[in-house]
Amino acid sequence: MSIRSKLAWTFILLLIFGITSISSYSILFIRDYLLEEGRTEMERDTRWLAVTVSNLNNGEQFSTHFKEAAQTSGYQLALYDSSGQLMDAYLNSDTTFTPSQNLQAGIMESVKAREGLPLLPRNPDSDLLTSYVELRNASGQIRYLQAGQLKDRIYAPIKTIRWIIYYGMFISIGLVVIVSIWISRYLTRPITQIKNAAQDIAEGDVERNIDLNRSDEYGTLATSLNQMASRLREDTRQIKQFAEKQQQFFADITHEIRNPLHNISAALDMLELKELPSDKKEKYIRSAKNQTKRISRLFKDLKTLQRYDSDEYFVETTKFDLSQIARHMREWYADKAREKGITLHIDDHPCRAVGDPGKIEQVIDNLISNALKYTNEGEVCLRYTGQEDEVSIEVSDTGIGISEEHLSRLFDRFYRTDKARSRDKGGTGLGLAVVESILKAHDTAIQVESEMGGGTRFWFTLPKG
Repeated sequence: MSIRSKLAWTFILLLIFGITSISSYSILFIRDYLLEEGRTEMERDTRWLAVTVSNLNNGEQFSTHFKEAAQTSGYQLALYDSSGQLMDAYLNSDTTFTPSQNLQAGIMESVKAREGLPLLPRNPDSDLLTSYVELRNASGQIRYLQAGQLKDRIYAPIKTIRWIIYYGMFISIGLVVIVSIWISRYLTRPITQIKNAAQDIAEGDVERNIDLNRSDEYGTLATSLNQMASRLREDTRQIKQFAEKQQQFFADITHEIRNPLHNISAALDMLELKELPSDKKEKYIRSAKNQTKRISRLFKDLKTLQRYDSDEYFVETTKFDLSQIARHMREWYADKAREKGITLHIDDHPCRAVGDPGKIEQVIDNLISNALKYTNEGEVCLRYTGQEDEVSIEVSDTGIGISEEHLSRLFDRFYRTDKARSRDKGGTGLGLAVVESILKAHDTAIQVESEMGGGTRFWFTLPKG
């Protein structure tokens, strides 16, 4: 049985029980109230009848006047002498009231109990309600008056009231059924919506959204499920992106390794020729060494990226002097710049910064190497300046520049602006990705601006030491 059905039946049964109980109690209360009111009224009327009967002349017209008084009162009347013997009686045809021939015991008990007042039987099982009163001023042998009335006459209004209550009860039960079904549907509608949405989300439909504009617990639950679905959507999107990047990553590694291995294999095949000239032999040996160095750089860069992804101690910061790194850059690249006819400007003044000196040197090395690689004339500069609380480091060139369409993906792994030219120059496609990873580990970012044919400028900042 569904929650909706359980709620509906619970409401219906509870309300029917409540309506039935209230109706039954109302009928019993009205019945007792009418009986008590009838008894009180009968006692009062009996006293007035006693006064009337006491004033009647005890003659030939007594019975006639007594009958008229009885008809006017609507009660069944009987007269008794002092010994309790029946003297006269008036009966209506619609009752079964039978006056007793001798009420000595009852009358005497009445007199003893309440002198001069009526004595009403309190037996709830009796169908007849009677009242006795002593006639103090009556003439002749008449001493007591008895008035009687069937309880059915007192209960007569309750029949109409009972049917009114029954009709109201049946109408109320019908309304209860309708209202209970409506309330159960109203209460369970959001549960049904949330259940259906949860099933859809569990089956993989993370785009499912619960449109439930409520401020109660259902609204809170719907909001939580929407947030969960949103999180699942984001996680799914990230997983897809990660899977695509991973697939592309392995494809790029395979491609990057395949080319140098192919060149090494070709060089070894040529070296196996017996009549190969010595100059050709030198060429192929040099080519094989260069390709071996290229593979070594590739795996070195991959190792750096892998440590950045998994090692929380990827960098070990300390205070160091940038002038030492600057001197290394001049030693490593002065000859190469001279060979290409490029001017190499490198600051060498003391400037202390906070960071991992080995990793920062690797960053500057990659940036200067790329600058020399893509600059055919002009200059390559390394500058650093100390400010109040940070040091700005900049590598700029007057090379071929980078088009705007490539700037957003410049630091992606294995991304190349010109794949053919990059491979010809021995690049791995990971240099700038390594630069970005190292600087992210230092809680800073690499910035770039470039113009086609107008050169490129990279810069970043470090805390001042």
